[in-house]
Amino acid sequence: MSELDDALQPQYYLPAGARRSLKQIGVLTGDTGGIAVDGFGAEGGQYLTNLITNLNGPIISRWASIMLRRTLLSKVNSPENVNPADWVAERAWRLLLMGEADAARSLVLKVDGGNFTPRLYEVAMQAHLATADPAGICPYVQGGADVSDAPTWIMFGPICASFSGEQSRASALLNRAQQNKVATGIDYLLAEKTVGAGFQGRRAVTIKWDDIEFFNNWRFGLGAATGVEPPDRLYEQAGRHVQGWRARAPMLSRNSRMKAADTAAAIGTLSNKAMVDLYAATYDDPEASDDLKARASTLRRAYTDPTSTGRIDAMRSLWTRSNGALTSYSAKILTARAAARIPASSNLEDSSADLIASMLSAGLDRNAASWSNQVEPGSNGWALLAVGSPNPVVTIDNTAFDEFADNDESAGQLKSRFLLASLAGLGREDASTIERLSNDLDLDLDETTKWTRAIESAAQRGQAGTVALLTAVGMQGRDWNVMSPLHLFYITRSLKRVGMEAEARMIAAEALTRT
Repeated sequence: MSELDDALQPQYYLPAGARRSLKQIGVLTGDTGGIAVDGFGAEGGQYLTNLITNLNGPIISRWASIMLRRTLLSKVNSPENVNPADWVAERAWRLLLMGEADAARSLVLKVDGGNFTPRLYEVAMQAHLATADPAGICPYVQGGADVSDAPTWIMFGPICASFSGEQSRASALLNRAQQNKVATGIDYLLAEKTVGAGFQGRRAVTIKWDDIEFFNNWRFGLGAATGVEPPDRLYEQAGRHVQGWRARAPMLSRNSRMKAADTAAAIGTLSNKAMVDLYAATYDDPEASDDLKARASTLRRAYTDPTSTGRIDAMRSLWTRSNGALTSYSAKILTARAAARIPASSNLEDSSADLIASMLSAGLDRNAASWSNQVEPGSNGWALLAVGSPNPVVTIDNTAFDEFADNDESAGQLKSRFLLASLAGLGREDASTIERLSNDLDLDLDETTKWTRAIESAAQRGQAGTVALLTAVGMQGRDWNVMSPLHLFYITRSLKRVGMEAEARMIAAEALTRT
């Protein structure tokens, strides 16, 4: 019986001394932006996994997505009652659906091949397709084929044989796959073209997308890897997360990556720095289109124009180039550091709210706070600083709030309700004022649901990771108009309780900016 038990144990490719523990798996530590190893406390793995798998739709908040990415990438204690490799698989899968392909792949690679489960094999395959890295999956092909009959594993047989220089074997496996109709049409042709890209591969394959009606990860991954990426009409079928993959894929043209950059920034996949770097590279790229070069030139003026008004004019042309919600917000992210270079001045009061919103979109809260003496009480700039500054820098009273509410043109005064919920959650207003304003806005912050009780309980136990997951659960949707002010109140309060006040403030500021 012991011999059978030994045979069923994972077969490692590494000597015992080189094997990595499954007790803690992750990329980020507390010193590198991650949460503490006990960030999920003693929560069971099944509960945490269910929270992740219940994230069915996009997360409306860029800052909530950034926080969730850091949480999922953190090196944390593996929870009880779930296989650690499956725990990693679900975290990586969620990262993929957030547009974080590189992050997902880096997390998968933290598990030794001998510890892979069927689910982790599946996610590893998708992570390498999302990063257009077919060679990276080759070490896992045999193991994946042993536990799954998915045709992708069979098709990777000839691809990886070709990458190893075994062209005769690659041809034989490819011919067998064709005879068995493992893959047909463009999916087979993409595999054949990838085989031709291997060592001494001699296959000339033409890929035509004209009659292709559907997008899938195979077509993105192999198409991007071989220089024949899908056309824009197929990208339009895919979720927002694919634009995150596209924007960060270095093998794609700048024109293609720039088309995806706005969405990628708005969902949290691209930072301000990454956006500026992409625009700078586009400005110097002779193959970039004229309109993209012109936009990059406008961004350059936003940084280099000799006058503040000239720089703001350049920023405003970027802010107003589209009415689309994602593009409009991404433009604020793009100009954040240019906005931070504008000295606070009473002469620029009309632009203060936009400049503050731009700075806060990239977390430049101290730069934004320098404008506190230049904003009128009750204005949009005042509201952003009321929730977004690291310390209270504006006076928050009934008069200022009433002024803000009176000028609020959002549907159902949603922006005012968000402001009130955030001030209450952050503890920046006294209880009696919160009660009066709640009555005026017909907002019951004492209401409870199963979700509010869950996030409150996690916060009381100091579980930053669980609070981050529940924040994402409570912020699912495609538009800020579906966001609940009650949820925003519990999110900001819970995040503050677990030491994530900065994230709470940025989420609150984002709510005001994007409503």
